[in-house]
Amino acid sequence: MAMRLFCCIIALILLTGTPSAQAEDGYDLWLRYPRAEGPALSGLSGHARSIVAPGTSPTARAALEELTRGLTGMTGEAPAVASAPDEGAILLATTESPALARFSLDLKPLGAEGYAIRTTTIDGKGVTVIAANADRGLLYGVFHYLRLAATGAPLDALKIRESPRIGLRLLNHWDNLDGTVERGYAGDSIWDWWTLPEWKGPRYTDYARANASIGINGTVLNNVNAKSDSLTAPYIAKAAALAGVFRPYGIKVYLSVKWTAPMELGELKTADPLDPQVAAWWKAKADEIYAAIPDFGGFLVKANSEGQPGPQDYKRTHADGANMLAAAVQSHGGIVMWRAFVYAHDNPDDRAKQAYADFKPLDGQFADNVIVQVKNGAIDFQPREPFHPLFGAMPKTPLMMEFQITKEYLGQQTHLTYLGPLFEEVLKADTMAKGKGSTVAKVIDGSLEGHRLTGIAGVANIGADRDWSGSVFNQADWYAFGRMAWNPDLTAQAVAKEWTAQTFSPAPALVDPVVAMMMGSREAAVNYMTPLGLAHIMATGHHYGPAPWVSELARPEWNPVYYHRADASGIGFDRTKTGSNAVAQYAPALARKLADPKTTPERDLLWFHHVGWDERLSSGETLWDALVHHYDAGVASVSEMQATWDALRGQVDAERFAQTQAFLVIQKRDATWWRDACLAYFQSITKRPLPASAAPPAHPLDWYKAQSLSYAPGNPK
Repeated sequence: MAMRLFCCIIALILLTGTPSAQAEDGYDLWLRYPRAEGPALSGLSGHARSIVAPGTSPTARAALEELTRGLTGMTGEAPAVASAPDEGAILLATTESPALARFSLDLKPLGAEGYAIRTTTIDGKGVTVIAANADRGLLYGVFHYLRLAATGAPLDALKIRESPRIGLRLLNHWDNLDGTVERGYAGDSIWDWWTLPEWKGPRYTDYARANASIGINGTVLNNVNAKSDSLTAPYIAKAAALAGVFRPYGIKVYLSVKWTAPMELGELKTADPLDPQVAAWWKAKADEIYAAIPDFGGFLVKANSEGQPGPQDYKRTHADGANMLAAAVQSHGGIVMWRAFVYAHDNPDDRAKQAYADFKPLDGQFADNVIVQVKNGAIDFQPREPFHPLFGAMPKTPLMMEFQITKEYLGQQTHLTYLGPLFEEVLKADTMAKGKGSTVAKVIDGSLEGHRLTGIAGVANIGADRDWSGSVFNQADWYAFGRMAWNPDLTAQAVAKEWTAQTFSPAPALVDPVVAMMMGSREAAVNYMTPLGLAHIMATGHHYGPAPWVSELARPEWNPVYYHRADASGIGFDRTKTGSNAVAQYAPALARKLADPKTTPERDLLWFHHVGWDERLSSGETLWDALVHHYDAGVASVSEMQATWDALRGQVDAERFAQTQAFLVIQKRDATWWRDACLAYFQSITKRPLPASAAPPAHPLDWYKAQSLSYAPGNPK
């Protein structure tokens, strides 16, 4: 009786809590649960008339609440809560539930987060069973069922078994304690540190729901460029408050730490990881954190990179530093994620080589509860980079992928550049470390070398904007990261279809053109920004807009000219044995392929080779003509995206349609700016005419050089 009353109250809130006339503003993300229509409605109504949910834990209650919310929204009626399955019931049960005894469901291989969904009969009555070993799996199963229903999938013959391929599936928030977000383009931080721990607004719960719906199970609350204040008692209490909100949704909290915290907070004179006083300080700090947050996940560390302090300041290794912190959290079951993003002024020939040079010799020296977090490419989240050479090069060490969901180098909040294809391209890349088929995905899911500690992280694109991510299409990148973190074999196209159907409508007349637009959008950005393997030619500092001419900054690797190396003879960074020999950091079979321009994929050509302007590519064009045509193709693709979106007027609500339409106008303007500025600059070097079909840049080169974006977003003031 009490459970029935609980469910009725939920349904009443869901039906009456939001005015029906409220405009779509993106807040509900892909969890809108709009009224189903036609066959989808009749199918859903026939298979979801009531719910049997004996669980009582906070997570079990969250699963029941979400299922009730979704079914109520999609059918217009609140499902009844029953004590026993009847025709059309959904049974939520874990292995502890007696109701599961009659089913032959082998759930043990699914682990604590996996689930099974099966359409079956009980005493002749058609029911749907969502079963799991633990309540976390049950919650994930509920979200999967609702995803199927919201996308119009058939529900009458379900036989699903799912479990995550990767253990740690985390968001890294680059949020600062002052409320700003480094490289964030969706407003201020969603963490209101000032009012925590007392005020825990409903947005925190909605954040947890959204993450649980795509399988994310952890969040690093603060910037990797950390402040020591994050480890003080007041901020530990604030983190504990958030952990309490997230816990029912299976999400642990983690903290980034500053290496010199013992000196800044503990009045020690050193942060040497081999100093017993330093180790004791970190052990005491870990004990303090776990007393407040018993399921605290552990630490994320950025050390000896971009001016951040670290163990190398004391002539110690990254392994020395990581292992000292690992010992501090080990008794609590915590982990240390040690970032491999390192580069410094003493790297003489190629920034792309430094992480490998620092970490490869340390393979096998890290503690069992340490995982090394490696960016997808060796430079810095470029529109396209070859996969990082560390993947496949450290067989004795668990490696964790770091993607960037926020689009620091991909047009920030206004460019529609769906990142699913980027994620897929990297995950499916073949390291050839143990022969053909040694993909990056198999490195990070542990299957290639048998590692049990596995992980993937995404730098969050979430902010305080009402739509969470700065635009509705940026939400797709958050969604794609979570879904592909759960299953790296998912295709970007399949994920885009899921997201579009839930975010807008499952109608094929809308889904098909939107997905086509999304799937071509990242390649469009590569073409109008950095085609044929170019990289890091963005304006320095804010990384918005083109500036391939910048050459006067103090350190060589801060300058775009360092990366493209254009001169009268050609363009590109020679990473073969005649140059930096970075190709040697890859497995031998792959290195041989990349060492030859003829066997290097054209998309990576200028990353690995300095190529003559008049060299012929596979198309028969000269490099110069092909470069121009790629830039033109990028601009043309944005025009096609505009036409596709304009044709959808009336199929998308007015508010989200208008924002996307306006942002595509910005993207077209920026793509043209990129094309014209880069061609004006490169033409000043190559001295060759543009192909006959190519229009000249709208302005002379000096005009583009004079452009200044003093208040571009994404950099804390």
